[in-house]
Amino acid sequence: MAEARSAVGEPIVHALDEEESNSYLAALNEFRRSTRRRFFRTRNQIKNGMWPTSWWNLGVTVALVSIVIVTDLDIFKGINRRLWAFGEYFYITNAPPYFYLKVLILSWLFGIFFFIIVLYVRRYLLRLLLAYKGWLYEPPTKQSWITLLWGAAMRLITGPSPSTFSCQQSLPRMPVPCLPATIRKFMKSIKPLVSQEQYEQFKREGKEFEQKVAPKLQNFLHLKSWWAQNYVTDWWEKYVYLMNRSPIHINCNYYGLDNVIWKPTEFQCARAGAVAHMHMCFKRLLEREQLPAMRIRNTISVCMSQYERAYGTTRIPGEEIDDLVHVDSSQSKHIVVMRKGIYYKVDMMDKKGQLLSPKVLEGIMEWIIEDADKQQESESATAGANLAALTALKRADWAKIRKEYLLHGVNRESMEKIEKAAFVLTLETVSPESMEDRSRYMIGGNGTSMWFDKSLSLCFFANARYGFNAEHSWADAPVVAHMQEFCMTEEVLGDLYDKEGHCKDVVGVKQATYKLPSMLVWEVNEPFAGHIERARNFAIQNNSDLDLCVEVHEDYGKGFIKKCKVSPDAYIQIALQLAYYKDAGKFALTYEASMTRLYRMGRTETVRSLTPESCQFVKGMVEDNRSDEEKVRLLHEAAKVHVQLYKDSMSGRGVDRHLFALYVLCKGFNQESDFLHHALTMPWTLSTSQTPQQQMPSSPKIDYANRDKACPGGGFGPVSDEGYGISYMFPEESMIFFHVSSKKSSPLTDSRRMQHNICEALADMKKLFQSVE
Repeated sequence: MAEARSAVGEPIVHALDEEESNSYLAALNEFRRSTRRRFFRTRNQIKNGMWPTSWWNLGVTVALVSIVIVTDLDIFKGINRRLWAFGEYFYITNAPPYFYLKVLILSWLFGIFFFIIVLYVRRYLLRLLLAYKGWLYEPPTKQSWITLLWGAAMRLITGPSPSTFSCQQSLPRMPVPCLPATIRKFMKSIKPLVSQEQYEQFKREGKEFEQKVAPKLQNFLHLKSWWAQNYVTDWWEKYVYLMNRSPIHINCNYYGLDNVIWKPTEFQCARAGAVAHMHMCFKRLLEREQLPAMRIRNTISVCMSQYERAYGTTRIPGEEIDDLVHVDSSQSKHIVVMRKGIYYKVDMMDKKGQLLSPKVLEGIMEWIIEDADKQQESESATAGANLAALTALKRADWAKIRKEYLLHGVNRESMEKIEKAAFVLTLETVSPESMEDRSRYMIGGNGTSMWFDKSLSLCFFANARYGFNAEHSWADAPVVAHMQEFCMTEEVLGDLYDKEGHCKDVVGVKQATYKLPSMLVWEVNEPFAGHIERARNFAIQNNSDLDLCVEVHEDYGKGFIKKCKVSPDAYIQIALQLAYYKDAGKFALTYEASMTRLYRMGRTETVRSLTPESCQFVKGMVEDNRSDEEKVRLLHEAAKVHVQLYKDSMSGRGVDRHLFALYVLCKGFNQESDFLHHALTMPWTLSTSQTPQQQMPSSPKIDYANRDKACPGGGFGPVSDEGYGISYMFPEESMIFFHVSSKKSSPLTDSRRMQHNICEALADMKKLFQSVE
């Protein structure tokens, strides 16, 4: 393979100029770049450590201390005397001009001392204020006097707008819920699902657990909540994601799409170059901490920790547990591009450390397509053509294969380039047009077209449409949705393409010399090729078992729902209960994800959307002979309960993360609990989630009068083999997108039938409100 390695070196696009060819100047340029990186890193650390104060606050504090020192006002005499007494230790005379030097030293010493005190006082006051969640339960237009006073105190104590990670130290720790309340909420959530006998058994087991096993576990959780950043997040990441031995392909990863119909260009390479450039711009904003921190109502800070691993992160398979590896920004300046099973490393910086422009990247993508077509006959180039299928295997199998064949020689070098890449990009040869066909491809590819272990994989189709596939363990969907929204907003509002559809040059930027892509080389012997082929067949089989339906509901959207004075999310969740009851003739345990990022290191909590109140409404619509007014009352009551559950989950008062943490401790202490075992093994027949949007408050809003520019969001696979995975999105006021997934191998499910039932349920609920107007 030595000849093959020599044949795929890293040629320069054009000759280096005389200045850059000088080794001394080249070293000097690298020193300047590394110094610049260190400067930004140090500046950000200082800025993060100072928030909610600022340099301006430090200057004011020093100035005030100076006034205290030099003035002889009675109010300051006690402090003045102590400061001057301390100044005697400097052995500096009080005679001019040394007097001014002494004042300067004292001012800065005590100014910094008082500034640090003020900093920590403000930080802890802010943490106490942010622990208050009363605002969450009150509408913005009808706030209590306590919330109004709280808001005034927040504005008084909060400093300048925080940078990306500066508010982390001021966020409160997530509290441990009250155990009796958790058990009570759990019992209420399962009542519609179990028989009276089963309910009484759960009740007995819960009481026994609460009296015997739980007190010790609850006390330990309280202790952990005091010293850990989050009492559950580290266990959630480890035991739910990284220790799961199932394939992450379809089962864990999720996908997203671009616009419904609108495309800014017809050229695949142009769009790939522009979007890749914008992702690198987003990465640079994160590295320099120039991305504004997210804040609710421009006041309440939200945890941004998940953004730290957005790029340059890979889930490394292990036989017992996976490892989530994130490389430093200096090591993830490249991406890996796949084309027809051939991998290319693409450096995203030129010789001066500037990002490659979209126009340059468009040319590089064209070069890759041309080169990949030439290399198709080369055995050395296509040896790893189906290698990505290995990432779709069960984790233990993939770990063994990686250890045996990919940690030595050229294979190791190539693997390191993939795993250290900012992200992976695929230039596809197929052109799926419909949202459904694109979604099927984005969730599973063709079995060999995506590296599912990467934090982010982009796939560009031949018709210039694109989407993403994201690994789940490093962050939740809102983070990737934010990244996607950044790129799509730039495409709609920015001036990226010329009239023909090619990328424009960046005005005022002169691109320095850069490298052409280098092809990754693989050594694949016969046994290794057999493993790859088996993985490919396994991935194709799993793809063929996925039943995915994607449709847009255009009859009405959240505009009509808000006129009915119902929360849009609660309305859809109740509609899903009605649709599933029509589909299966029974109710199902329902999972809806909500965020807990109001707390430090918060991720998600489960909203148990099936409630006795929603069941009463569904039965009223299907079975009972009730008046329309009574049905509307039941719907409002069910929606009110759902909103309360959602807000409880956001404020750390949910059920499932608490029970999960207790279960981890129970196992850790070598104890058994029938209650926890039965509670946590009930299948989530309906797994649902609303795709977030418009997470960029500082950006101008896109005019959705032209619906073609709307984004349909994305989806995920079913959690239960006999259930559904349902994602929905409100892109604007008058339409709703639904992504419904299930397994074809299950005789109980049919995604298209479920989608039809959802549309019927929405139509019935609209008629219901219209009938009582």
